[in-house]
Amino acid sequence: MTHTPRDQQSAPSPDQLREHVEQTRHDLGQTIQALTDKTDVKARAQHKAGELKDQAVAKTGELKARAAKATSQVQDKLPDSVKDKASQAARQVRTTAAQAGRMWEEKAPEPLRQKVAQSAQLARDNRTVLLVAAAGVTVLWVASRRKKG
Repeated sequence: MTHTPRDQQSAPSPDQLREHVEQTRHDLGQTIQALTDKTDVKARAQHKAGELKDQAVAKTGELKARAAKATSQVQDKLPDSVKDKASQAARQVRTTAAQAGRMWEEKAPEPLRQKVAQSAQLARDNRTVLLVAAAGVTVLWVASRRKKG
């Protein structure tokens, strides 16, 4: 009872069988790679962290732009007398800070001065973030003062 094909053309040739085996191997390799990728928790976590970082950077840029716009709008609405008083207050703060700095240099212990210098450098390195935060606080303060008045 041997099985004979009805016609010779329906039986695959050895080349067709080899091609079919190669295609099956390729498909199996892709399936295994996909399963490996799904089970690689570290790589998936790193990928997700990268996506979240990109989103945070984009959101930060958006918030900076909005804060700058709000600050500009508030500054445009301030009367000149308020701007002059703010300028005078800034000069006074700079003068007082310079005096405090001189006193600090004279009386503070060296290890403490080093730590403060490191913190000041960190603040200078992140000046934009600090300025945006200060602008946001100023906008909120001005808005709350207007609601009261």
